[in-house]
Amino acid sequence: MKLGATSLRVSALALGCLNFGSRTSQRDSYRLLDQYVDAGGSFLDTANNYAFWNEGCIGGESELLLSRWMKERGNRDQMFIATKTGAKPAYPGAVFENMEGLGRKAIEAAIDESLRRLGTDYVDLYYAHIDDTSTPLEETLEALDELVRKGKVRAIGCSNYSLSRLKEAQRISEAGNLTPYSCVQQRYTYLQPRRDADFGIQVSADEELLTYCRNRGDLSLLAYSPLLNGAYTRKDVSIPESYGGSESLSRLQMLKEVAAETGGTMNQIVLAWMLHSDPAVIPVIAASTPEQLGENLGSLDIKLSREQLERLNQA
Repeated sequence: MKLGATSLRVSALALGCLNFGSRTSQRDSYRLLDQYVDAGGSFLDTANNYAFWNEGCIGGESELLLSRWMKERGNRDQMFIATKTGAKPAYPGAVFENMEGLGRKAIEAAIDESLRRLGTDYVDLYYAHIDDTSTPLEETLEALDELVRKGKVRAIGCSNYSLSRLKEAQRISEAGNLTPYSCVQQRYTYLQPRRDADFGIQVSADEELLTYCRNRGDLSLLAYSPLLNGAYTRKDVSIPESYGGSESLSRLQMLKEVAAETGGTMNQIVLAWMLHSDPAVIPVIAASTPEQLGENLGSLDIKLSREQLERLNQA
């Protein structure tokens, strides 16, 4: 799949590495990474703050795990590595209210730290992780553009940006001949959140963003938390209240119907629906067991008809 307006191509499914090296042990992380690569995947998604909230962690554990795995496998050149900056605690014990931010000095320091942890001299995709409204967009974009010019970063993206800020960022990049964001990664799933849903620092993709990406044609959309931590299929995980309501019941029923028709699981239909959408959405999948990852990867074999897509969209 092409990434935005760049010449770079990425896997249809990105593998989220959030808990690798922390809640997911090195042995299990290696097993999942090997399974993903054996299936043809190469797009690994991490961040410099993964996963400071897990017990005993300070952030950077995921990057360090990936570094060890790539070194042992000797496959850095075959991997497409995406990492992020802007949402790591500024000091030990800090929380999201005290993040490093997206100022020039913070970005310059963060990329060098990530490169060191990853054991590489460049990353393929570098995200502004969470919008920093206290820093001018010009400063952030100029700093990221400089990383591209220096060869430390091949492409840039953003995550958890409002549509208005994203539009402004693209305008600034175009006017100043700066490297533009090639993609945006937002919270997104098949169920639609309630109007009063509050995801805190996370920003959910909506129809306006989809329309913007569709009309531009040069901005890829990635979806994190596409399967709501297993809520579609696991009996021990409930659908979050943020997605409750009669409309969700209707969409859940439609997922069940299409899953039965295709022989797939509800999880697979959610991912296949994203891949078949206009614009196509790249899901960032997560797994803690080979069985979960295998199910996710199986979504690539699901072929949805135009009629099934229409029913899923209209439910």
